Amino acid sequence: MMNLSDLFSPDQPLLEMVIRGSAIYWFLLIVFRFVLRRDVGSMSMADLLFIVLVADASSNAMQGEYRSVTNGVTLLATLIGWNYLLDLLGYRYAWVARVLAPPPEPLVRHGRLVARTLRKERISVDELMAKLREHGIDDLGLVRVALLEADGKISVIRNR
Repeated sequence: MMNLSDLFSPDQPLLEMVIRGSAIYWFLLIVFRFVLRRDVGSMSMADLLFIVLVADASSNAMQGEYRSVTNGVTLLATLIGWNYLLDLLGYRYAWVARVLAPPPEPLVRHGRLVARTLRKERISVDELMAKLREHGIDDLGLVRVALLEADGKISVIRNR
């Protein structure tokens, strides 16, 4: 039978847990930012990363892989802290927000496709036209600019 004090006694140094959590958070944030940058729907990359890491850390803490609730709580607190700090810094400093979220990418300018962006983002003309039809547009000539936003949605500004 497990001693109750063992449940809250860390079996790894807490600083090690903070460093591990920080290293994994930053590594995955960079990977998501530059490799999977547009594939998350309406959530930001940091939000998706946070949810995945919290789910994994929570799972390990709940399943007893850490042998101590304190280890799991420390890792979760580290992830929560990074998420909160990055949200705060992104709100206060525009350059941090630019680093964390990709800028809008033009898909259509003045009724003409921007082929470079379509290739880069792997969006076919058929996919783009389907999204434009969702905005009530069936002719590229009606589009002044269509932008692929950081959250993966397409915003459209019509010609007047």
